[in-house]
Amino acid sequence: MKKNIAIIMGGYSSEYQISLKSGEVVYQHLDKTKYIAYRIHIFKDKWCYVDDAGTEFPIDRNDFSVTINGQTHNFDCVFNAIHGSPGEDGLMQAYFELLGIPQTSCDFYQSALTFNKRDLLSTLKPYGIKTAQSYFLNEGDSIDTKGIVDAVGLPCFVKANKAGSSFGISKVYKEEELPAAIENSFKEDNEIIIEEFLDGTEVSVGVITYQGKTKVLGITEIISENDFFDYEAKYEGKSQEITPARISNKMAEKVSTVASKIYDILKMKGYSRSEFIFKNNEPYLLEMNTVPGLTEASILPMQAKFSGLSLTELFDSAIEEALTNTKTTL
Repeated sequence: MKKNIAIIMGGYSSEYQISLKSGEVVYQHLDKTKYIAYRIHIFKDKWCYVDDAGTEFPIDRNDFSVTINGQTHNFDCVFNAIHGSPGEDGLMQAYFELLGIPQTSCDFYQSALTFNKRDLLSTLKPYGIKTAQSYFLNEGDSIDTKGIVDAVGLPCFVKANKAGSSFGISKVYKEEELPAAIENSFKEDNEIIIEEFLDGTEVSVGVITYQGKTKVLGITEIISENDFFDYEAKYEGKSQEITPARISNKMAEKVSTVASKIYDILKMKGYSRSEFIFKNNEPYLLEMNTVPGLTEASILPMQAKFSGLSLTELFDSAIEEALTNTKTTL
């Protein structure tokens, strides 16, 4: 019997449009011989199933079911395609665990931890994972621009702590530019992280659970036409994303080992995509994404293809892992 799969997409953050595109790609490529796919839009003002004609049917949040033409449908598994909150910060994961519904991303604690760049980097440092020098600010803190420059140097990056797709990020060259960059980041989050500029090759490494084991996908080299890998570079063609990365075998082995180590340290499940910059031939972790983009322009699908996995196989593997390994709390 075919499994009912809810593909959740949208979300509450600035990334909702990208999420809708990712969810649509999953919908189009899911194996129709094994699954009945449902597009589920998750927004602050509504949760609804959207059929092929665009008709909306409200989701019952008590049990995450939907009633269509008088018939109630429940879901065997949820495919999480929400970038940002509430799909990448642990909220949806906790909700589905309470309901006992399998879902394709990592568990709620890992999701919340990796979504918080500051907490993630602090957690991994004791394990020897190299990271950039950083400075933290919360909304309302006094801004000591000289102290920031002394800590991280110039140029530096000012980032929203809990945001993706390069929203709320600025590259700062002069001390007097810091207040405007900080204000820009606070538009996205009430916590920010300011990091030293690492001048080196940037790569992205996809790591997933495949057939019960940690699998490192292809390594992608990122070359931005802009000053850094910003939203325009990511989604509007202003970058080159080269898979496999043009790095030495030794560098590739190093970054693959580190990415796999991080995945296992955190007891991850599902998809992940970690970003690194090489400094003196050593990989420095920037961040980890646990619901990476799945559009045709996204990096993880390219890495999967390089590793011999079609989109259908990639999506199928996530569902099968979720159905096999989900904890039941009820």
